Amino acid sequence: MDVTDNRVKVWIDQDLCTGDGICTDHAPEVFTILEDGIAYCKEDGHVFSDPGGAAELALVPVSSEAEVVAAANECPGECIFVEFVSVATLEAGRTPELSEPR
Repeated sequence: MDVTDNRVKVWIDQDLCTGDGICTDHAPEVFTILEDGIAYCKEDGHVFSDPGGAAELALVPVSSEAEVVAAANECPGECIFVEFVSVATLEAGRTPELSEPR
């Protein structure tokens, strides 16, 4: 599958977040720090503030995908999880199935 056939979705495990703000430095249009000092994802202005793990996947704007991946790589809490979702899945309105560890 070609990379252009995929989009990036992201979520944060708030239990692991250290509140350093590296994510907001990289991609302030995707990440925010709330009053509790913990990072959350946002999509089109909506903040996913109900910690629910992968159920809180935010679709990343194409123009911010590289910054989101960089934020995930540099996060000291290792709490940012990036998933690649096929465009066909998004267009069909299906929820991507998360792969189970083997």
